[in-house]
Amino acid sequence: MPLGRLIARPPWRAIGGHVPKQETQPPARKSIRPLATVLPYLKRYRRLVVGAVISLTVAAVTTLTLPMAVRRMIDHGFSNSDFGFINTYFSMLMVLAVVLALASAARYYFVISLGERIVADLRRDVFARVMQLSASFFDVNQSGEIVSRLTADTTQIKSAVGATASVALRNLILCLGAIGMMVYTSPKLSSLVLAAIPLIVFPLVAFGRSVRRRSREAQDRLAAASAYAGEAIAASRTVQAFNGEGNAEGRFGTAVEEAYRAARAATKARSVLTAFAITMVFGSVVAVLWFGARDVLAGALSAGTLGQFLLYSVFAAGSLGALSEVWGELSQAAGAAERLNELLTEVPEIRAPEHPVAMPQPAKGEIEFTDVHFAYPARPDYKSLRGLSFAVERGETVAIVGPSGAGKSTVFAMLLRHYDPAKGVVRVDGTDVRTVDPKDLRERIAIVPQDVTIFAASVHDNIAFGAPDSSREAVRAAAAAAQADEFIARLDRGYDTLVGERGVTLSGGQRQRIAIARAILKDAPILLLDEATSALDAESETLVQTALDGLMRERTTLVIAHRLATVLKADRILVMEHGRIVEEGTHASLVRQGGLYAKLARLQFDHGAEALFVANMN
Repeated sequence: MPLGRLIARPPWRAIGGHVPKQETQPPARKSIRPLATVLPYLKRYRRLVVGAVISLTVAAVTTLTLPMAVRRMIDHGFSNSDFGFINTYFSMLMVLAVVLALASAARYYFVISLGERIVADLRRDVFARVMQLSASFFDVNQSGEIVSRLTADTTQIKSAVGATASVALRNLILCLGAIGMMVYTSPKLSSLVLAAIPLIVFPLVAFGRSVRRRSREAQDRLAAASAYAGEAIAASRTVQAFNGEGNAEGRFGTAVEEAYRAARAATKARSVLTAFAITMVFGSVVAVLWFGARDVLAGALSAGTLGQFLLYSVFAAGSLGALSEVWGELSQAAGAAERLNELLTEVPEIRAPEHPVAMPQPAKGEIEFTDVHFAYPARPDYKSLRGLSFAVERGETVAIVGPSGAGKSTVFAMLLRHYDPAKGVVRVDGTDVRTVDPKDLRERIAIVPQDVTIFAASVHDNIAFGAPDSSREAVRAAAAAAQADEFIARLDRGYDTLVGERGVTLSGGQRQRIAIARAILKDAPILLLDEATSALDAESETLVQTALDGLMRERTTLVIAHRLATVLKADRILVMEHGRIVEEGTHASLVRQGGLYAKLARLQFDHGAEALFVANMN
């Protein structure tokens, strides 16, 4: 089945809702119902399920035949001293043992394979769903906590679907079969056992709810610890630079202790549940044995029949006791399933409309913002854009400058449709971006961000990230155009060199040039540059600026700049403040106006350099 269909229609029923913030305590569930959402995954692998059920049934039925053999040996073999009869029955018991061993081995193979297969599908589907979620989701959820759900929680599901579920089914079959044979063997004694069952089952259910609630809390605490660990490890150099090891260790230690306390509370609840179940179950067996012994002495029951009933009672009691432990494990897995289901049922705020409009062909690269208002979901009281309106013609280069917080990066986020405006319209090639598939929109845009993302892969794979089918020659050409080919050639394995997590083995300038090569290779009609040369030294900046000049030719380009020297060749400069455009023009005209742009220029150039700079521009 294609992955796209699985993502479009995830096989999980909607039980959870929006993934809560880390500090929000989720409401407690009162059943193991979330585990039922695994059923659609089971349907994909019917052969494994059928094999598991058959092997489970054979093993349980084989086990249930043993007490009948014991009764016949006691009543007939031992009473009549018939060695031939005993030999025959012991031979049959050996055959049953072999059948039980083979069935148990088959059960293990089928259920473990099923658990591994389902958890692989589940991890893939959860990751695919997370990759589709909107930027607003990641504004309020930690990546480390999400990774914890992908790893620890899916492992819980694997345990439940594999070993735990098979043990539960086996013990359920044994319990029901043993109870049926108990009724067949002695209705009188069975009535005593059945009367005790409600006294055992109802407390088990009540305890199970408590176990599940505490298990969910333990998993949330562990996820919080994992999230902080991932954050601290990724920023290990910064932590060490500020001598923050002790602080980091303290925070992580506190998070681990909270996770431990929550896990201990869950374990305590499961321990009480197990102790209660075993006490009640085996207490009822002792009571039944006492009544049965009286009937044997009275001649109302044979010794073999009592032995058969006793073995069935032990089977029923043992399976019920095991079910109590399994119930606790299933309750714990249900907490994990609930957390995963919250991700799978999360609906992206930014998604393709039901009937998307096709982008015009050929692409022109025209951009238009009309009265756009926007506030980030995490900061709803602060408007990042306030009635922003501007247009960029095909092939035009427009620079956006302004103080921090003016809304420059928000313009890029709106253009890439990471968010939708609260009011107003953003158009690309005359089409409202909300009416098209975001993938079609983003196919027309290449971006070189200020904070470059480099993956823990080879140089070739990083450059080809936006165009994975590109040839080796095309990647080399893009790197050469970005002035990156020379330093790549000096690496140990050239384009096959692994650059480490977040490109830790590369300098800032090298990472920037790889990002530029990535944008060159994508060859999109719209180019977004967010301080694309900010991390380069003077020599590299000159080389890369030359490459960018070639890249920008015949493309629509938006440039965000804090360093005014990078925007001198722009056709127009838009000056933003508090989410609005307050000035517009060329560098020279804006300096003459003496407004905000002139103030920014004075902060970056001394008086002599500025005079020479302005003279050259004029």
